[in-house]
Amino acid sequence: MALLHRAELRPSKLDLLAAWLPGRPWFAGTPGAEVTRVATFRFDDPAGEVGIETMLVRVGDGPVLQVPLTYRGAPLAGADRWLVGTTDHSALGPRWVYDACGDPVYAPALAAAVLADAGQAEEYFEVDGRREVRAPNMTLAGTRTGALPALGAVDEVVDGDPTLIRAGDVELALVRRPAPADAPAPARLTGAWAGQADPVLLAYAR
Repeated sequence: MALLHRAELRPSKLDLLAAWLPGRPWFAGTPGAEVTRVATFRFDDPAGEVGIETMLVRVGDGPVLQVPLTYRGAPLAGADRWLVGTTDHSALGPRWVYDACGDPVYAPALAAAVLADAGQAEEYFEVDGRREVRAPNMTLAGTRTGALPALGAVDEVVDGDPTLIRAGDVELALVRRPAPADAPAPARLTGAWAGQADPVLLAYAR
């Protein structure tokens, strides 16, 4: 369950991505073009400390790109390679924004979605002491493979398309340019949103 804040971010998430995306090996689009939001979803951090949000965006008229992000209240040690940028949140103060693939909270959340169909976090606002739920803007479907394997520490992250996250005996593959496609493994995560009737492949595991 994700508590959202009606707040202003300076710079905005899209402004951060406009500067960061063109340097990625999987980038597609026109550098300098406007970054537009297509859809989003969130996962839960069991400790409730880190925001985990996946953004699907376009740069200009390029293809949809999948960018999972984590939001932290302090820098993540040893993760400079994955830092997207910093922003000032009008309710929470300074936030460090990371490519989630390099953040240790992300791999277990992605594995639960792919291998156990854990779904996305419910998003809500607190309004006058009442919970106001925000309807999701996309749907997710994972694969129930039985017992969820225990993930140890992430051993390696290979940034590409797909981006590979290796943790013990599990390899998670995050598709950076989602499209309707068959996964090369039975365990997969797909998603759809308004205007995208055919589910796209978001991730798979082997």
